[in-house]
Amino acid sequence: MSSEILELPLFPPASPPPARRHGNLADDLAAFCEFGEATRLLTTRSATFEGSPIEVPTYVNEYWTARQRQASSLHEVSYRACFKPQLPRFFIERLTVAGERVYDPFMGRGTTPIEAALLGRVPVGCDINPLSQTFVRPRLRPPTLGEVEARLKLIPLDDAGECPDELLVFYHPETLRQISALKKYILRRRSDGSVDALDDWIALVSLNRLTGHSAGFFSVYTLPPNQAVSVKSQLRINAKRNQVPPVRDTRKIILKKSKQLLGDVTAGVRGTLASVADAALLVTSRSSETPQIPSGSVSLVVTSPPFLDVVQYDADNWLRCWFLGVDSKSVNITMLKKLDQWQEAMTAVFRELHRVLKPGGHVAFEVGEVHGGKTKLEEAVLPCGIAAGLEPVLIAINDQEFTKTANCWGVDNMGKGTNTNRIVVFKK
Repeated sequence: MSSEILELPLFPPASPPPARRHGNLADDLAAFCEFGEATRLLTTRSATFEGSPIEVPTYVNEYWTARQRQASSLHEVSYRACFKPQLPRFFIERLTVAGERVYDPFMGRGTTPIEAALLGRVPVGCDINPLSQTFVRPRLRPPTLGEVEARLKLIPLDDAGECPDELLVFYHPETLRQISALKKYILRRRSDGSVDALDDWIALVSLNRLTGHSAGFFSVYTLPPNQAVSVKSQLRINAKRNQVPPVRDTRKIILKKSKQLLGDVTAGVRGTLASVADAALLVTSRSSETPQIPSGSVSLVVTSPPFLDVVQYDADNWLRCWFLGVDSKSVNITMLKKLDQWQEAMTAVFRELHRVLKPGGHVAFEVGEVHGGKTKLEEAVLPCGIAAGLEPVLIAINDQEFTKTANCWGVDNMGKGTNTNRIVVFKK
């Protein structure tokens, strides 16, 4: 498996993204030079499971960048290993029209569904982790800040439930009582069926403020908010920093974060979200088994699957699961160490994607570098899609400023994990 670089000539400035699906994605990628660089063309070589050779054109450029306008404030929800909203937007704008369904079978925090909804597409999402529903659904019907403030005043923060002593490594006793009262209120409302969009919003923001590294979180200083360390690790952090958890005003923190999330939510944005929210379909299930999603109903899939065992979702989310009354050990997230096992699991997912896709629909399947760049999942995923009956169209590599184009293939930036966005595009 290898790739060879071919020089392409400079192209004239790219035109704005097409409003309809009449353009050719390959031509659009080849002509792209919005950020001052010409696209380079590579050929990715792989093989089917039966051994037949595969050659796929691969386009390299900086297709989205930090120099672009910032994404909507609604995306400012921390979650491990999530891609930038500009990634799904790039493909949604080019491969769909308003009103079509855009699906993410590994939706995580919901970047693809939320971006799809902001663009007037109907969001469809799936994740085996029930936390995803709490992250995504409230942002499809965002409340006003005044509504959040009024609801918070009605929640009895002196009515605490379970307050595990082990959590005192993160929280002052008074703060823990308030968090416990929030948890008790939300779970009671969910249990008796009285939960509404405001309750869902408060649950979302509470999850996002459980732990972090500033006074804007409920906790004492700890790791950034996309993961929760263990109790033992937090004990070491507290000892090293000579810190004790301070009292936090949970209502004030929830309001502050709500204000940030709602910063870009204008009347027009609310109208766009409202136009698709009722049709949204979010399921908690294995991505290979989604009977809730009708066959032939999805125009575009934009997703990023678990990258082998690189990210420990169970360990990252144990505290969030506690807050929502979920047993984190019961969430059977795909964590496979061997590449052949990962390919088998992804092939099963692709078969289900083939079922839900419309004829002519696309899959934009983002993978990253793992094992220090030694394992290129874009090569490994090609036979999976083909085995499921999909046609590989191209590979797009978003080459950021810190990974110059000449080094984009097998980039070495002295780090681990994902260095470039590598999106394998299939078509039904």
